[in-house]
Amino acid sequence: MPIPNNYAAPVYLSAKDRAFQQLQEWIIDGTLQPGEKINDTELAQAIGVSRTPVREALQMLSLQGFVSMKPGVATTVNGVNAQDVEKIMPPLAVLEGLAAELATAKITPEDLAALRVHNRDFAAAIHAGDAFQAMKHDEQFHDLIVKACDNGYIESSISVLQAHMRRLFYLQAIILAEASIGEHERLIAAFEAGDAALAAQYARENWLRPIKNYAEAKRREQEQGA
Repeated sequence: MPIPNNYAAPVYLSAKDRAFQQLQEWIIDGTLQPGEKINDTELAQAIGVSRTPVREALQMLSLQGFVSMKPGVATTVNGVNAQDVEKIMPPLAVLEGLAAELATAKITPEDLAALRVHNRDFAAAIHAGDAFQAMKHDEQFHDLIVKACDNGYIESSISVLQAHMRRLFYLQAIILAEASIGEHERLIAAFEAGDAALAAQYARENWLRPIKNYAEAKRREQEQGA
């Protein structure tokens, strides 16, 4: 299990939260591979915590679908399928649309300025061909909206789906496209106009487009293989 040896633990998290956050990230980026058996002792040493918070974190990850736990047998990393983009994105789009709708009345001028900065940085990363940085700036853009809606239930549900979505990004099942730049701009404009229905629509469309992109990429792949 190739665990990075330069891991620096943030000091502001509890041991369980620290273990959960790091294990989830290692699953998302492929450090922990699908089908790999989890060695909780090794992970505890790598993260710098005891085995108990690691086991608690694994239980949380099991509930979220990232690992499978078979007591007395093994805990393994669940696989991920590129086709899952068609399962993950629709509910995520609905929740993101709801968050945008609720956030419309609460978005501040400072929030709008921050959204513009995030979209500017997102556009720069897209034009530079830096997919990883583009993903980070896209997350910051949407996270601001979700936080502005001020609904912890929506935020926690979106967080789980976004984590699975990031696994698909590393699989290249989700490709961030230049079209998102304009979609973000229209969403900001809807916030400025105070149009909650339009904000919800633009947010949903932004999150549903990757399904169309994936289907189109599969179609081209099939045509080239024919």
